[in-house]
Amino acid sequence: MTTKNYLSVYAKSFNWSGFFLSKKIYSRCSKLYDFCRTIDNIVDQNADLEIKKKEFEKFKMKFEQKNQQDSVIKNMCDLMSESNISKKIVNDLFDGAESDLKKEVRIKTEKELLVYSYRVAGTVGLMMAKILGVKKKESLQRAIDLGIAMQLTNIARDVVEDENKNRIYLIKNSEDTFLDIKKIIYKADSFYDSSFVGIKDIPLNCRFSIVVARRIYRQIGKKILQKKDIGSYRKAGKIYVSNFGKIIQTIFSLSDLIMLFFIKPRKHEKENEYNLISEDIVLNERI
Repeated sequence: MTTKNYLSVYAKSFNWSGFFLSKKIYSRCSKLYDFCRTIDNIVDQNADLEIKKKEFEKFKMKFEQKNQQDSVIKNMCDLMSESNISKKIVNDLFDGAESDLKKEVRIKTEKELLVYSYRVAGTVGLMMAKILGVKKKESLQRAIDLGIAMQLTNIARDVVEDENKNRIYLIKNSEDTFLDIKKIIYKADSFYDSSFVGIKDIPLNCRFSIVVARRIYRQIGKKILQKKDIGSYRKAGKIYVSNFGKIIQTIFSLSDLIMLFFIKPRKHEKENEYNLISEDIVLNERI
């Protein structure tokens, strides 16, 4: 199997911020993304559910067997060894993806939303932090926060696309769907805020890249809020940050980078949310 650089193809915001990484670190991040994207592509492909389940189990089995013939799996196994990434984290990622292999998906409670967001994206934030050399427990927790924030942004952005796949991740608190979208963006913002101080522990030569990625992805939520109502939201199509917008956010990121030199450590703000997740998943064993 030939390695694909999915990062440059699918993840435009991350690829933009990856410009500020060394080639070595960018290569490692790209290998992680290739692995995650391969799983996503299996789950999201336009095929019969049973076919997707079989392909998913086949790929998972190859991972369990550490199949060296599959370059995506070989690269992931090397990353796990190099960066001290627990297999439990990767298993959580598989669990999150597998939960989408249903005829319909319905998220009904905050706990379900948090557990799902941790599994499909908090895990990626945690693995990224380990690749970047973060060691402190609280900073690794905040890396999970950034992953969860980005997943909540994805959910807010992809409501129409997910509806077409019979997946509803919004918690229905009202008859106004756009109000529910706004609430999930505000929840994402609280996780973006919590993640910020953890970036201070990322090595300086990688720090700016994460600051940029955080700012650009958060901007997607702000652009969604500008739509004002569900009608405008549905007409807008997939909302993204333009290249000019990315340049602006990159410039603003310089002030964030300076701020990190002066910000002081503080208690992790997401203890209640972590307690909910920990009812199903022992996060301390992953960190």
